[in-house]
Amino acid sequence: MSQTAAPLTFEVTRRTDPRPDAEREAVLANPGFGTTFTDHMVTATWTRDEGWHDGRVTAYGPITLMPSAAVLHYAQEIFEGMKAYRHEDGSIWTFRPEANAQRMLRSSTRMALPQLPEDDFLASLRALVEVDQAWVPAYDGGEKSLYLRPFMYASEAFLGVRPAAEVTYSVIASPAGAYFSGGIKPVTLWLSEHYARAGEGGTGAAKCGGNYASSLAGQLEGIEHGCDQAVFLDSSTHTYVEELGGMNLFFVTRDNRLVTPELTGSILEGVTRSSVLELGKELGLTVEERRVPISEWKDGAASGEIAEIFACGTAAVITPVGEMRWDGGSCDHRRGGEDIGEVTSTIRTRLLDIQYGRTEDTHGWMTRLV
Repeated sequence: MSQTAAPLTFEVTRRTDPRPDAEREAVLANPGFGTTFTDHMVTATWTRDEGWHDGRVTAYGPITLMPSAAVLHYAQEIFEGMKAYRHEDGSIWTFRPEANAQRMLRSSTRMALPQLPEDDFLASLRALVEVDQAWVPAYDGGEKSLYLRPFMYASEAFLGVRPAAEVTYSVIASPAGAYFSGGIKPVTLWLSEHYARAGEGGTGAAKCGGNYASSLAGQLEGIEHGCDQAVFLDSSTHTYVEELGGMNLFFVTRDNRLVTPELTGSILEGVTRSSVLELGKELGLTVEERRVPISEWKDGAASGEIAEIFACGTAAVITPVGEMRWDGGSCDHRRGGEDIGEVTSTIRTRLLDIQYGRTEDTHGWMTRLV
């Protein structure tokens, strides 16, 4: 789909009623996740005739949509997620944003949306964080950050089933606390045997809301059985492990292999996932991307062949898996009462140290925003 030749610029109109300093500091002291939002947001518009234009930073607030807006009827939308981190010198950085920009391009293609150039994507992040930099938590605040949510949706008022001729792009931001507020806790997973997150030829590799909506029934089923999240199998044979509703999975074996389900087109290519693969190689682990039968998981847990299991994603970074349950059975992965295994802990620490600037970024993964 067509793009503008000139790069997007973002005109800034600061709100006249920003949240008072005391209220903002109270939020930053205990931000939670995804409940409070910064003072501003980014918007830009794409039309078939003009391409991308009208980039703005304006007050965060309600979006006006016609009831016939295509996104409300045909779910033509995509999004991304990343974090901004304050380093010790006060500067603000984000982690591998070019990878998010490239994934958004792939998602755009799959969902028949216009492609936002990588430079415009990065410029939109800088524009918002520059204005709302006071919302980025302090360096010494623990595992706190500013979560950034770029998203794109079909805003054209039209009920025909075709790609929208008008699309809106936006970025909003929300302070985020440590995922494990009381210390790292292993999650308990429910094996979803009746629901699939995505199917062959579908939208599983795109970061679109429908994939997350389709995971919720399995997640609710898991909650009913005392689990935190659900793990999904492939939709064709129901025998191969794919991913959780919003995180990729890794297995650490007794003979130092790091195994993750291969990308089949129905699994989201996580930015954290690809980073973990690189860090695993540096640790001397044998990295394997391949199909993982659920029987291998169950048998490996019983025999001890699988030493550690963890999930990874932007929000939780690295999450140890403690137990998996299913109808009629369960398997426990906690060895010797430890909440987190040695490999899981090492990878998690290395990743966080890079993100917060506590160690040298030899990969060139960090990009300065402010």
